[in-house]
Amino acid sequence: MSQSNSPSPHPRRRNQAAPPREDVLAAAMDTIAERGLDGLTMAGLGRQVGMSSGHLLYYFRTKDELLLQTLEWSEGRLGAERSALLSRPGTARERLDGYVDVYVPDGPRDPHWILWLEVWNRSQNADAEARARQAAIEGAWHRDLVAILAEGVSRGEFRTVDPDRFATRTRALLDGFSVHVAVGVPGTDREQVLRHVSEFIEQDLLPRP
Repeated sequence: MSQSNSPSPHPRRRNQAAPPREDVLAAAMDTIAERGLDGLTMAGLGRQVGMSSGHLLYYFRTKDELLLQTLEWSEGRLGAERSALLSRPGTARERLDGYVDVYVPDGPRDPHWILWLEVWNRSQNADAEARARQAAIEGAWHRDLVAILAEGVSRGEFRTVDPDRFATRTRALLDGFSVHVAVGVPGTDREQVLRHVSEFIEQDLLPRP
């Protein structure tokens, strides 16, 4: 996904206000896209936005919190894409295809997915609040998919399936394939994944002739 332009890398004077939170999060996402997670440090990010690493820690407390807030910011942008997708005219199948297109990574080292994988990994040691925030992100994706499936079932475009259960299965499929794409597993690219998912939809969801 394309990200907004990074703030100026020139340090600010001490009496200048801190950059808006969104600028810091956009800069963090840009750094992940350009140099990967190993390239994202508090000191480096601070230099990029004109803040000291101590100042960043004051706002974010830990790198884990910075990563989670960056993920929430990125998810907010994807959420806006999904909302536009759900509100536009067309068939439920078209909306489902659009949902899948937004879900699957662009390719190896997709910054949003690399960030997701890191947050998932760190969630083993996360507190209850952080886990709840991660669950809220997952829940938004799930609810939107359930809405698309329920619409398709009600219109007769899809078979009579339980939208919630089918959404759970579909997202498990998407997650598994997406991890392979994001980490660059040989023989698993975005186009192959989209074909696999399309076949799954046709076989398990569309009415039989």
